Amino acid sequence: MDASITTRPSRRAAITAAIVDVVAVVVFVAIGRRNHDEGTTFLNILGVAAPFLIALAGSWFALRTWREPFNRASFVATWVITVVAGLFLRKIVFDRGIATSFIIVATITLGVLIGLGRLLTRRLTAKIS
Repeated sequence: MDASITTRPSRRAAITAAIVDVVAVVVFVAIGRRNHDEGTTFLNILGVAAPFLIALAGSWFALRTWREPFNRASFVATWVITVVAGLFLRKIVFDRGIATSFIIVATITLGVLIGLGRLLTRRLTAKIS
């Protein structure tokens, strides 16, 4: 049976979706750091990913995403909050730059990675259930 988009997910599916969202942010940062020949150690990546990870966690709690992580509205809201709040934290709290090109790349890349991650997670958890 294929889970519909409105079916309440199992605890395992929600946890998996959260992990996939975190991995999406870390992959985004790791690719960027590597493409710009910057440090790719765990601490380097974590330092750059921190504002986006904080924003992601905030979005999950504010939206209660664990209730319906595969809902399209949940995905879009999580994506937008992660990007906007992440960029805000990056600029204001972490005192890092946010060039227009970075905003565009962050928005597109995080949307694709989080969206694909959630889609694949939904399909895999539906097959396992």
